[in-house]
Amino acid sequence: MRRPSVTVLAVLCATVLLAAACGGDDPQTGTATPATGTAPPHGTTGHDTAAVTDLGPPPTTPPSTAAPVGTVEGMPPVPDPTNLYSETGVDDLSPSLADVPLRAYVPNGLSNDVTVIDVATKQVLGTSPAMAEPQHVVPSYDLSTLWVLNNQGYSLIPIDPRTGQFGQAVAVEDPYNLYFTPDGREAIVVAEAFRRLDFRDARTLELLGSLEVPECAGINHVDFAIDGSYLIATCEFAGRLAKIDLTSRTVVGMLDVVADGMPQDIRVSPDGRTFYVAEMMTNGVYTVDAATFTLSGFIPAGVGTHGLYPSRDARFLYVINRGSNTVPGPPKGPGSVSVLDWSTNTVVATWEVPGGGSPDMGNLTPDGTELWLGGRYDDEVYVFDTTTGALEARIPVGRGPHGLTVWPQPGRYSLGHTGNMR
Repeated sequence: MRRPSVTVLAVLCATVLLAAACGGDDPQTGTATPATGTAPPHGTTGHDTAAVTDLGPPPTTPPSTAAPVGTVEGMPPVPDPTNLYSETGVDDLSPSLADVPLRAYVPNGLSNDVTVIDVATKQVLGTSPAMAEPQHVVPSYDLSTLWVLNNQGYSLIPIDPRTGQFGQAVAVEDPYNLYFTPDGREAIVVAEAFRRLDFRDARTLELLGSLEVPECAGINHVDFAIDGSYLIATCEFAGRLAKIDLTSRTVVGMLDVVADGMPQDIRVSPDGRTFYVAEMMTNGVYTVDAATFTLSGFIPAGVGTHGLYPSRDARFLYVINRGSNTVPGPPKGPGSVSVLDWSTNTVVATWEVPGGGSPDMGNLTPDGTELWLGGRYDDEVYVFDTTTGALEARIPVGRGPHGLTVWPQPGRYSLGHTGNMR
């Protein structure tokens, strides 16, 4: 979230080469426990398991009773109707990404630059300018490009992930977030300040049409139905959700979540039957029945619930708690990660940031053993061991790190954000 501006800044066209790996001390701090990737995650903080409120049966359907899932024209099929994340398992990388080095790309929204980190060594490789208020680094649908979203710079800057080379900026109005239609034909630029979704050609970024969503103040994050027929967007400044049919390009429903709330990230369950909504003001996750578009429950998490990331085996949903209910928040807040068991809808572990912090957005490593997150109000990156829940590293970066992505990621295609893969 940021204060919207309607002043279009001049688009700069520049080519910037990322710096080569630099020497010096390792910025990793804290104690790291080697991750085996075999044991389920567990907490080390002694927190009680959080109970679900009025949810009914678990959302996951046993494989033997799952019905086949049809998809919209042009969308890749869903191989496993019980797990739409089945193609994003451990190290299940597309062959086209075989030569892409493993890096973390960190957009620093206050220092207006992007920090690149070697994931294996935890060393900062370089920091490059990125115009005005970069919010997220987003992998393209075809996995070939990473896009830096210059929210107040009104542009997207491509990065070639093989070379680390920044390309020529492309003029785009108010790109707070970026997604792709499930058929891969169009990019969806989330123009938050204008309460609008702009549909653009996924390759050329030519504007094809716009959808005004006036009742969705602070339109922010989205996720897609299992069959690709619609999306649900969070309305950060209105405390509600918008359901948008992707065939007719119309708003077909609005759902109030909580008065004075601030819904953030949204993610669909493995079987596609439930949407999970991170709610920053009530410190937890609301569940929404996909078939009826109605609220079905609430799961307490941590202070400032913000981001949502599935584990590689789709057993768990990592719920990122920013540690503050205010924007901006204070540094060294009670930031944490809640590990939600998708089969029971309960939080089974809590991983705290020792000494406080502000974990926000990020993603897993391809093998699923590490969770990388930007520390929004602490100018650092956190690396959690997903086997032990221990914080492996705190890496200093620029000011205001936000939509970090780890690349490459397993999966056939990207639906956008920091790597919503299918």
